[in-house]
Amino acid sequence: MKQKLESYILQIENFNELGKAELIDYFAYFITVVNEEETATSKQLKECFDVLRIEPYSNIPSYLSQKCKRGKGKKFIKKSSGYILERAVELEIQKTLSTGPSKKETSFLLRNLIEDIANSHQRSFLQEAIDCYEIGAKRASIVLAWILTVNHLYEYIFKHKKMEFDSVLAANTDKRIKILKITTIDDFTEIPEGKFIEFCRSSKIITNDVRKILEEKLGTRNSSAHPSAISISELKATEFIQDLIENVVLKYKI
Repeated sequence: MKQKLESYILQIENFNELGKAELIDYFAYFITVVNEEETATSKQLKECFDVLRIEPYSNIPSYLSQKCKRGKGKKFIKKSSGYILERAVELEIQKTLSTGPSKKETSFLLRNLIEDIANSHQRSFLQEAIDCYEIGAKRASIVLAWILTVNHLYEYIFKHKKMEFDSVLAANTDKRIKILKITTIDDFTEIPEGKFIEFCRSSKIITNDVRKILEEKLGTRNSSAHPSAISISELKATEFIQDLIENVVLKYKI
């Protein structure tokens, strides 16, 4: 829930300026619309405050009860299992959420990728890459996403395709590479990344389309990791992270 809720609040304009009563409305929207629960309860609403480390509204049950009464301030409908927002209120909240190609929406899309990754260390690494993206450190986010992807491939090959990779490595004629076979995961770091991609393709571990993606992204990573006059746009950083996670990390499961 925490990750999904964190992603959701990125869509809310001026979230930190909202009053606690307003937050109840937004949290009810999160529970019933985003999380697709039938209703929202006082306990669930308080949990949203707790998860985000925000001091909760003093009396959530009283607020809900008051906002169920007929009249101008009515916002909720009471059901047997909890509360749902009035349709008009739900639509008003929906209008305030970022829906265009904004940085907040992009962050939301990127953060959704985290939930698809099973490995906790990789999730943490991607989280850090997205954190960098959100504060404008686009080059750092690209470098971190590349490290995550390459290390994922190292682990995947070591666990599932070591024999195929070793076969190609043994036939290597590039004098820069001194090893003849992989004995530990750290051995992969003895191979230049460009050659590593080439070996992955030669051993048919990756498809030609994935090879093209990796070679293109390696060029972008190299430009990002060294001082240069090349400008890295938010769009480029977004595409870089999303492309690698969806087409490599999630495709080649460890």
